[in-house]
Amino acid sequence: MSELFQVAGRRVVVVGAARSGVAAAELLARKGAHVTLSEAAPAIAEAERLRAAGIALEVGGHRAATFASAELVVVSPGVPPRQPFLTAAADRGVEVIGELELASRWLQGPVIAITGTKGKSTTTTLIGRMLEAAGRDVLVGGNIGVPLASQVEASRPDVVHVVEVSSFQLETTVHFKPWIAVWLNLADDHLDRHASRATYASAKARIFRNQTPADWAVVNALDPEVVRQSEGVAARRVSFALTPVGSVGEALFTIDGGWVTRRSASGADRLVPTSAVELAGRHMLNNVLAATAVATIAGLSNAAIREGLSGFRGLEHVMEPVGTVGRVSFVNDSKATNVESAARSIESFTGVVAIIGGRFKGGDLRELREPVREHAVGVVAIGESAQLVKNAVGDLVPVKMAYSMREAVEAAYELVPPDGVVLLAPACASFDWFSDYAERGRAFKEEVAALRG
Repeated sequence: MSELFQVAGRRVVVVGAARSGVAAAELLARKGAHVTLSEAAPAIAEAERLRAAGIALEVGGHRAATFASAELVVVSPGVPPRQPFLTAAADRGVEVIGELELASRWLQGPVIAITGTKGKSTTTTLIGRMLEAAGRDVLVGGNIGVPLASQVEASRPDVVHVVEVSSFQLETTVHFKPWIAVWLNLADDHLDRHASRATYASAKARIFRNQTPADWAVVNALDPEVVRQSEGVAARRVSFALTPVGSVGEALFTIDGGWVTRRSASGADRLVPTSAVELAGRHMLNNVLAATAVATIAGLSNAAIREGLSGFRGLEHVMEPVGTVGRVSFVNDSKATNVESAARSIESFTGVVAIIGGRFKGGDLRELREPVREHAVGVVAIGESAQLVKNAVGDLVPVKMAYSMREAVEAAYELVPPDGVVLLAPACASFDWFSDYAERGRAFKEEVAALRG
């Protein structure tokens, strides 16, 4: 679409000056647009650099007059699209799109896109590692860190873009079309922004919307909603599942006899042994299966898949071992920002004391009851949702309330038995105490280090 989509000389407003918004504004300016970056906060950290690039800055709120003259509006993922000033622009016939959609219109290489409630970052990283091991030119980005708009100028026909995509990014797509689209799972999340679980699912399903029979859809065979949403898509389907269930699509990637195995009408092929997987937590095998499915579709050898797995023990803040104090282990899963992710984390250990809480995003904290009953010996409740956490599981195990990360770590250490695990698995966003999950995870690690000292 790059030849048809031109912005030179057009008046474009970018809404939101977080990482994606800044990248979009700079890309548009390089493409010759007259860009205004509108931000609700009173200041923009990159103001000097942006002004030097010819970008006009509007801070302290979004002014109606700015949007009245816009010929294109680009919305950052963190900005809810259903706001009066955006609706008014759309009603005037102005196209309102997101940074993901914008950047994708100029990409030259194929796109592999990964979405899901949990496991996106790990799967995206694994796919990138496998492709690199095979000698492919790869750019990894999107929701995982580097905005896609920052990668446009490095895009070539032989460069594969491996992109983590969130529901916030997908809901503003129009023409976005991955060569391989991966939907890992669906659970309640972001219901503080999406009107319902159905709306959230519909946003995720847009990952398949523009695919053709030349493309591929990789789906979780054990997630009924993901399977349902992928029915009737134009792309060819393959599936993955931890247990050997019936295949959805042309093949099933599963665990069988200690091997990651591809099952199809032609038989079963062993790809890599599960002993090559160095990630903690059985649920992480789902991510390995999805990544292996993508690698196989892309024509990678088993050796490249195994090399991509080798030495990969996970991402920072994702089931990250922090160390031990005495005989107690500490694990940082700060990125477990929804109930489903926290439940899978807790299930990975025995004798665990889980630190849970933060800014609640919706769902049902009572879904933690079974993992807590079976695996935990205590809970430390933190943040705005501390009382909700106590209400949900307080009749099952001792629950201590903590009012700082230091208090939380110390309280958990008091509760945990020898050879137990203190696990940060918040099930909530971090924005009550911290700027993001990474800052929360670093605070946890700092307090563990202080406790050790």
